[in-house]
Amino acid sequence: MKMTIEIDCTPQEARTFLGLPDVSGLNDKLVEEMQKRMEANINMLSPEELMKNWAAFGAGAQESFRKLMASAVDIGMGATRPK
Repeated sequence: MKMTIEIDCTPQEARTFLGLPDVSGLNDKLVEEMQKRMEANINMLSPEELMKNWAAFGAGAQESFRKLMASAVDIGMGATRPK
């Protein structure tokens, strides 16, 4: 036997009925803190800052890749050298 019960209520009414705590105050504080952090870091989204960060990452990544390839060549040359 299957039974379906449909209850029409708001989320607040459902939480109250189920005995769940009211976390709306905590949620408001969390949203407020996120907004403060976003406003504090909004200058990081400027095109100049983005290009500066990407350029620094690109140069570092390029140098790391060069070192990786150089060490791979050194290892390969060492394996083919007569002993």
